[in-house]
Amino acid sequence: MQEYFTTINPRSFSESERYTGTSYGKCISAYIQEGDFPSLENIHLAIVGVEEDRKALNNEGCGLAPDYVRENLYKLFQGNYPTKIADLGNIKKGNTIDDSYYAVSDVISQLLKKNIIPIIIGGGQDITYCNYLAYQKLEQTINIVAVDSCFDIGDGEKELNSQSYLSKIILHKPNVLFNFSNVGYQTYFVEQNSIDLMDKLFFDSHRLGQVRSKIEDVEPIVRNADVVSFDISSVRQSDAPGNGNASPNGFYGEEACQIARYAGLSDKLSSIGFYEINPAFDTNKQTAHLAAQMIWYFIDGFYNRKQDYPIVDKSEYTKYRVSIKDHEHEIVFYKSNKSDRWWMDVPYPVNHRLKFERHHMVPCSYSDYETACRDEMPDKWWQTYQKLG
Repeated sequence: MQEYFTTINPRSFSESERYTGTSYGKCISAYIQEGDFPSLENIHLAIVGVEEDRKALNNEGCGLAPDYVRENLYKLFQGNYPTKIADLGNIKKGNTIDDSYYAVSDVISQLLKKNIIPIIIGGGQDITYCNYLAYQKLEQTINIVAVDSCFDIGDGEKELNSQSYLSKIILHKPNVLFNFSNVGYQTYFVEQNSIDLMDKLFFDSHRLGQVRSKIEDVEPIVRNADVVSFDISSVRQSDAPGNGNASPNGFYGEEACQIARYAGLSDKLSSIGFYEINPAFDTNKQTAHLAAQMIWYFIDGFYNRKQDYPIVDKSEYTKYRVSIKDHEHEIVFYKSNKSDRWWMDVPYPVNHRLKFERHHMVPCSYSDYETACRDEMPDKWWQTYQKLG
């Protein structure tokens, strides 16, 4: 794995003499010197910088982001828990972009096999496609959540880029994508046929205004993800100016941090990427600082995981049965006695049991239970039922 990486720019440690014993600058095992690659023994999280930005449309230069983010991240203090984090350095640009894609996918795949969660920083959002390919080797279907102002479907017949990675994922064979969710899209950035395609594929999308009105509803969406892809352009320009596609509207910085913490709390999530951060457009390193804080919240969420995903043992849950549509369907809900989080049990064909076993327990909220009690079908239940069938 080491052959893919370059060492971290020493500028990231320019204030190393100021780091105290509990700051990340002291606690993270980082690849600073050649020949001193961090050991992955007993590591929980691995920071992976990506320099590849040749397909970041209107935003080339975002490959420089990792060291700027580190400069701010290492100044932050860890929470009330011992962290086991390695910073592996930056995956250098390959001679061709396909070389870069292969390197990123291989690194993520190796980390996943070691049960280490990659935290990917930098590069264009097309790197999400490489992240997806890493799961192909694990032979399991996965869910992706993208926090983004648009869908990035693009034209599947053209070259992969940061605004077309989703179509490449959908068309890729063999396909291991079970569900895709968009959080925070802005309708004026999205063509109607793209919205129709999302509906046709039973993917779910959530408008910015809808999400911001009740940010806690993002938690069950993210709890269902294996991969989270965070495009920094989903954050409003005033909070994150460091992006060539920044927009006046978007999430506030604190909302972005809350979503990142939800991702960390998810027992199911096994990789996350923060993309499109461009130092060339940044003001006073504001975006890099925000990204560092988002990563801090993700780490904080990870070390506060409840380990209560009810896929096998349901004895620690309160079970609720709700019949709807004149008893045509019965929906079984489970509420964790440990965290008060909710799930719905969606039936699946017996012959598909092994293929879909990871997906029939759908994270939901109390409001979904209330919807079922009003004799209405929760959207999450119906979308999953259609896919499982």
